[in-house]
Amino acid sequence: MEYNILIGGEAGQGIETISDILEKTLNNMGYYVYSSKDYMSRVKGGHNFTQIRFGNSPIHSHWPYLDLIIALDEKTVNLHQDRLKTNGYILCDTSIKSEDTKTLKIPLMNMAKSLGSPRMVNTVALGAVYKLFGLSYDPAIEHLNARFANKFREENIKALKDGYGAVSKIFTMPQPSGDKNILINGNEACALGALAAGCAYYSAYPMTPSTTIMRFMTRYAEKAGILVEQAEDEIAAINSAIGASYAGIRAMIGTSGGGFSLMVEALGLAGVTETPLVVANVQRPGPATGLSTRTEQSDLLFVISAAQGEFPRMVIALRNTEDAFYQTARAFNLAEKYQIPVIILSDEYLSDCKVTTKPYDFDKITIERYLAEKPEYKGMFKRYEVTSDGISPRIFPSQYENVYVLADSHEHDEYGHISEDIDIRNNMVRKRMKKMERLREELIEPDYFGSEKPELLLIGWGSTYGPLYEAIKLLEKDGFEAGALVFGDIWPLPQKRLLHYCDKAKKIINVEQNYTGQLASLITQQTGIRCHGSILKYDGRQMDSYFIYKAVKEGDY
Repeated sequence: MEYNILIGGEAGQGIETISDILEKTLNNMGYYVYSSKDYMSRVKGGHNFTQIRFGNSPIHSHWPYLDLIIALDEKTVNLHQDRLKTNGYILCDTSIKSEDTKTLKIPLMNMAKSLGSPRMVNTVALGAVYKLFGLSYDPAIEHLNARFANKFREENIKALKDGYGAVSKIFTMPQPSGDKNILINGNEACALGALAAGCAYYSAYPMTPSTTIMRFMTRYAEKAGILVEQAEDEIAAINSAIGASYAGIRAMIGTSGGGFSLMVEALGLAGVTETPLVVANVQRPGPATGLSTRTEQSDLLFVISAAQGEFPRMVIALRNTEDAFYQTARAFNLAEKYQIPVIILSDEYLSDCKVTTKPYDFDKITIERYLAEKPEYKGMFKRYEVTSDGISPRIFPSQYENVYVLADSHEHDEYGHISEDIDIRNNMVRKRMKKMERLREELIEPDYFGSEKPELLLIGWGSTYGPLYEAIKLLEKDGFEAGALVFGDIWPLPQKRLLHYCDKAKKIINVEQNYTGQLASLITQQTGIRCHGSILKYDGRQMDSYFIYKAVKEGDY
């Protein structure tokens, strides 16, 4: 049993405050929560909303149909009332026009004004929500105590209680699962994975939707013993991180597509100097500024080939909050082992979604430092020595007395001296690219779920994981022999499981948040396999499980 709530209004009306408190209290009570945000790139006005889906079993996606709409303005009613279930309700102020017979109108604004501030209308509404679901408001009071200073604390608690008393219970809550879980969003999980992996330097220029990674890092910088640098621009951010890594420190940068574009030349610097680097690209729609607070999966082919020339790199797409933690931690070991940039692809949807997740197992995280032993000689170190697997011994400057390490953006010999010699050039290119052969042996195959003999195979990557997982469950209930492959490791492209299930399926459909079907193009390029159709979305709003299910049912691909 589960419920779906939408809280909508203008930016500045406190949607984030009441949704945050409600999500946390539901999670602490033992319910599973899946919360997604839709917000405009403005500080005040416009239309923002948060959807909260909760129940007593794991949830993997948001859902289009609603049990309760909390409308802090009239626009919320007009835009979302068609999504209300037949037994759903709208909660709003008495001043809001609504023709729906199941509209619960209470004087939210007058109650807030009577307590001294119309801004507390959101807290009044929050109190009403707790009563509608028959929940105690005591857990909410704990969060209000922590959130507000003394004066506003008591006023908000009074507002909460007044809202609670203004309505009657309507909904019956399911029995909570009793599981003790954490509630975390994708960016927080990514940042936590970086800290667990020993990241000691994080550099970024603020860019939505990646900024909350830096915010999380900054919050725990002193406790974790790391340096967080808000650079003057993205070029400075990546170059300083390359410098930190060259000096022996585990370094990471974060940005979105426009910022990544500025970093491209320096990405090549990391490639030619064979400097380990972890890059988080939290995607949003482009081109240029595009839709800065919306979601998309349109940077895949770009990041695979970013920067002039050829050099090895790895691309990992984060699929959910659990994946974000473990894969980010893994990225640091891979970057250091192969001395390459590892690019993590997330997106606004995953970065902002708050999801109930089982606590992370830090014992699964190992910090593997791949540094050479002290050389027996003094003087210049053979930093780019040609080896059988392409991975040269690595030390960092000043690690050992009288042993020197060179690095340069030009082509170079084994010591790092600039060279235009033909043989040296050929050897260095082959040496660097040879790493990919060994890297392919460490690839994690895409997750598969569904029928072992699928007539219909859906293929996706990254944050489509949750919607695809639930869509397959819905299709199975309708008798479809369907399955889904969802890629995490995406470059180099893992092929074993892909070839296995494509050989079984009669139809192959790619499911992506872009216009051109970038994963489908990559699969065709690497394997020759062609998809029979596509389910694509590129309006900046994430597809949900019902969207995929409906497209398959109606043959809309």
